[in-house]
Amino acid sequence: MDPAIFKAYDIRGVYPDQINEEDAWKIGCATARFLRSPECGDEQERADAKSLCVGRDMRTHSGSIAKALIEGMNAAGANVIDIGMIDTPQMYFAINYLGTCGGVQVTASHNPAQYNGFKVSGPQARPIGGDTGLKDIERIATVLEHTEGKTAGSVEKRDLTAEYKRHVLQFLQPITKKVKVAIDASNGMAGKMVPAIFSDLPIEVIALNFEHTGTFKHEPNPLVEKNLAEVKRAVKKHKCHFGVCFDGDADRLMMVDQNSDTIGCDLMTALMAPYFLEKEPGSTIVYDLRSSRVVAEEIIKYGGTPRRERVGHAFMKKTMRDSHAVFGGELSGHFYYRDNFCADSGMITLVHVLNIVGQAALPVSELVTPLRRYSHSGEINFEVENKQARIEELAERYRDGQIDYLDGITIGYKDWWLNCRPSNTEPLLRLNVEARTRPLLDEKLSEIQTRLGEPV
Repeated sequence: MDPAIFKAYDIRGVYPDQINEEDAWKIGCATARFLRSPECGDEQERADAKSLCVGRDMRTHSGSIAKALIEGMNAAGANVIDIGMIDTPQMYFAINYLGTCGGVQVTASHNPAQYNGFKVSGPQARPIGGDTGLKDIERIATVLEHTEGKTAGSVEKRDLTAEYKRHVLQFLQPITKKVKVAIDASNGMAGKMVPAIFSDLPIEVIALNFEHTGTFKHEPNPLVEKNLAEVKRAVKKHKCHFGVCFDGDADRLMMVDQNSDTIGCDLMTALMAPYFLEKEPGSTIVYDLRSSRVVAEEIIKYGGTPRRERVGHAFMKKTMRDSHAVFGGELSGHFYYRDNFCADSGMITLVHVLNIVGQAALPVSELVTPLRRYSHSGEINFEVENKQARIEELAERYRDGQIDYLDGITIGYKDWWLNCRPSNTEPLLRLNVEARTRPLLDEKLSEIQTRLGEPV
């Protein structure tokens, strides 16, 4: 088993060279042992939940990988509820709805078609990452031998589409005007879930790349601007109110306005903040530290409590729970909801955006324009061998700024700020810079690049 497949938050690699059915069996067996052990969940949780959920995405090899994963879980004595081909957020719903001790979604998210992998969740859909059990699963899986013969666990197939649809649509407010939206499913799971959930509503959907062909017409990563080209063309051609593009497993999305201008996910968080704070006055809203200052400013403006957190869904979800936050947004396109088990959901995000757009007197671009009051670099990567040394250089150069080390280093001034954080898996530093004006942003980027080198 290639140890490189175990990442900070999930398991992922190329099929069949790095991940294959043999690996899936071992990972399934190891995951079942871990999730049913005393280390994972309290006594009551283990007494009430002996089963595991398994779901999969639309990749051509996900079916055989999921089958082997289930067989490994059965070999460890676990009963499995197979919920079929689903989007990843449905896994979070299923674990809570069925009361299982956890579950695994077979998916490689936004990676190319030759990749596959596993997203592991524990009780109540809490994320299982490197610091919360994934290293234990790796340790167990690495020493396992694949055994044949009778298994101790059972398999039950369940279709939770109707229940999941009810869960998602409970957040939809009455639609007072017909909304036209272009949706690019990226040949991923949104192509199944959008029709299943939204087809009988008074919403006109311009459907793009809903087919499951085993390949992707464009990379299923909406954070890459070129991958938004189709949805932008469709918005203009069909005069849509807005457009969205989902990633492969439909837990993330990006939004464009009626003019086909991209709306950064931090601006989406800022746009949605007053909507949630009107419903829940004074609530906490969580955002990741790469986000524009406009996010905290809008939360405070509407009477909420901003909570800044480090990058990554494991940290965001934990902080959502700890702070009882009503909503959270991450620059990567993950949006989290208290009433969705503090988990992220692309479909529920679409529902809330429909609520906002459907009730607004202004077009989306005019809702967002007041939020575009800073210039932001976007995330820039630099290949650096000694990452800590470069961070220390930045700390020394800007020692008169306000510095914290929540995630890498963040340095703040009145008119600009930077965050520079190391990649968990690559020799990269990831830089985000924001400034009051574009000339100031360009000046600071040039200044910082003298220490970090040329972007990759």
